[in-house]
Amino acid sequence: MSAKQAARPVSIFEASATHFKKFRAAKRKAVSQYLVRKPQFSALAALNPAASPSPELNLVGLGIGEKISNGISTGILAVKFLVRVKYPDDAIPDADRLPGTIDGLPVDVEQVGTFRRFAGMPNPRKRFRPARPGCSIGFEDPEGQFKMAGTFGAVVTKGGKTYVLSNNHVLADENNLPIGSPIFQPGLLDGGKTSKDRIASLSKFIALDPSATNDVDCAIAEASSASVLSKDILFIGAPSGTAQAEIDMQVHKFGRTTGYRAGRITSVETDVTVGYEMGDVQFNDQILIVGHNAQPFSAAGDSGSLIVERGTSRAVGLLFAGSSSHTIANHIGNVLQALGVTLA
Repeated sequence: MSAKQAARPVSIFEASATHFKKFRAAKRKAVSQYLVRKPQFSALAALNPAASPSPELNLVGLGIGEKISNGISTGILAVKFLVRVKYPDDAIPDADRLPGTIDGLPVDVEQVGTFRRFAGMPNPRKRFRPARPGCSIGFEDPEGQFKMAGTFGAVVTKGGKTYVLSNNHVLADENNLPIGSPIFQPGLLDGGKTSKDRIASLSKFIALDPSATNDVDCAIAEASSASVLSKDILFIGAPSGTAQAEIDMQVHKFGRTTGYRAGRITSVETDVTVGYEMGDVQFNDQILIVGHNAQPFSAAGDSGSLIVERGTSRAVGLLFAGSSSHTIANHIGNVLQALGVTLA
């Protein structure tokens, strides 16, 4: 097909069998050139999706459909390149750039994310051995007046020892529990048994102070053995390090109450007042997140969840509070520094 013929786009409403035959041939050509990849590329993409605009890692499908331009339906038939992430044009090296046409036919690039089989989400309230971040944990109320559960955030290490990371209010009951107090998985509210479900002992917490400004709500509990914990977050997998939270960063988490949720950071260096049993507590320099698809990013019981950047799996925050519409998190760097630990 010549460039002159390509200048006359085919309407999706008037496309004939002949038109579709040409588009199918163009799509097959693109599949053989871009989508057929070596097994190691597929494995790498599964471990670190959308880490690069390279077609070997970023391209997940090809089809025939309507061309969308700047979010507007054009009615024009196109060969569709389906990518995990649609990178800005100036962020794509020439060697990784997809073609503007295939055999003279128009091309459209559409962001679709990472395709995975649909399966039931893990139940974070059940018993896990080894215990995994994202699942239910909690302490035993010394007075036996209530049962609670929060979220196991991450595995951290210090001096050769392994610890559960979560919030002060999840592991230390807002400064009230003595060091050495037992931590259970699942939390007693979710059916945990004091006789068999102890996985750790409270080791350190950063005290919450209603009379001053606070940076973090965090605590650690030493694992009863290194083998009782896994660093793989339910559904998400292990974090790949840490990163600084940034405005508009796409993030996700797995928590005890809402399970898997994705969202977007809308504010950093945020000063907030948060209600606790001890009263209102002021925090400085926090992260604010809203959920995707009009869903809340978190709910009560998700406190302690590790928040990681989508695509890179780098940890950026520790969830500790929120409202029906917004979630609040500590910067993970501040948490790790305050506790003197390292992300496993």
